[in-house]
Amino acid sequence: MAIVLKKKTRGEESDAYKANALRAAVIADEKKGEDIKAYDVIGLTGVADCFLIVSASSEPQMKAIINAIRDGLREVGVTTTRVEGDFHGGWVLLDYSDLIVHVFRKEAREFYDLDGVWADAPQLDLGLEA
Repeated sequence: MAIVLKKKTRGEESDAYKANALRAAVIADEKKGEDIKAYDVIGLTGVADCFLIVSASSEPQMKAIINAIRDGLREVGVTTTRVEGDFHGGWVLLDYSDLIVHVFRKEAREFYDLDGVWADAPQLDLGLEA
């Protein structure tokens, strides 16, 4: 028997991913994360509803951003399903099922260019000052 996964389309999602993305973005901004962007990828991929991408200028800043996001989302009952990557490699991914947070060192973000990959996806307005 084959298992068929239904891909979400716009209108079928809950707004929880948007609230969680906004909360994570504000936390990252408070920790001086840079170039914070959220892409609404519903209908474009089945792995998540939103990708939040954040740049950090150093390994200690990456750690601070990641720890703060994990703590901040845990406070509202949202926990990661997995964490991938490492600080030394310049990229850590926090998987919250509907939201995937990518925290990059600037060089790694340029190299992997997720912003380019998801350029056609609508961006969520995070209301952060540039």
